[in-house]
Amino acid sequence: MKISIFRREFYEVTPMGNEAEKPNIITSSLDFLVNWGRSNSLWPFPYGTACCAIEFMSTEVGRYDLSRIGSEYVRFTPRQSDVLLVAGTITYKQAPILKRIYEQMAEPRWVIAMGACASSGGFYDCYCTVPGIDHIIPVDVYIGGCPPRPEAFFDAMFDLQKKVKDESYMKQRAESIKEQLEMIKAKTAEAKREAAATVHEKVVDVKDFMKEKEQNLVKKAQFWKE
Repeated sequence: MKISIFRREFYEVTPMGNEAEKPNIITSSLDFLVNWGRSNSLWPFPYGTACCAIEFMSTEVGRYDLSRIGSEYVRFTPRQSDVLLVAGTITYKQAPILKRIYEQMAEPRWVIAMGACASSGGFYDCYCTVPGIDHIIPVDVYIGGCPPRPEAFFDAMFDLQKKVKDESYMKQRAESIKEQLEMIKAKTAEAKREAAATVHEKVVDVKDFMKEKEQNLVKKAQFWKE
C-alpha cells in the first residue's frame, strides 16, 4: 500500500471472531509460574569497583539491550534487587559492606561474580585483596575474563535464568516454614528455661526471706522471754 506523509492513513479494524469469546483454560504448576516470573524479572544491583563495572554499563545500550531479558531495571538499593552483581576488586575493608548489602536483599537472591578479580582475586596476590567473593557471600554464577565482555554477562544471566527455572518454590516454602517452626521451638524452649530459672530464683529468694523472718522472730521471742 502506498504511504503518504502528507495525509492521514485510516485502517479498517476487522472484528475478531468468536474465538476470543470462548473460555480458555491453561493448566500449569505453581513452580512453573513463579519461576517464569522470577527468571524474566531479575533486577541487578551493580556493586562495581573496577573496569568490569564499565563493561556492565555497556549492556544497557541499544546494541546489547538488557531489557530483552527483563533486567534493564537496575536498582541501587538492595531492598529492590534480585541479583547482586559484583564487578571488580574487593578488598578486606569492603568485605563487611558487601556482606551487609547481601544480607539486606530480600529472598530469593542471587549473586554473580563478574570478572577475575571478583571470582578469584585476579592478579592481586596481596594482603588486602579478597581471593574471591565466595569467601564472604555465596556465589551462583562466575564470569571469567579481565574484563569480561558484555556478551559474557548475558551468558551468565542466561545460566542464572536456567538455574531459577529449575528451582522449586513449593520446596523452598516448605523448607522455610520448617526452619521457622524449628526456630519457634528453639525460642520456646529457651523461654521455658529462662522462665524456670527465674521462678527458681524467686522461690529461693522467698525461702531466704521467710527463713530470715523466722530467725528474727525467734530472736525477738527469746529477748522478751529473758
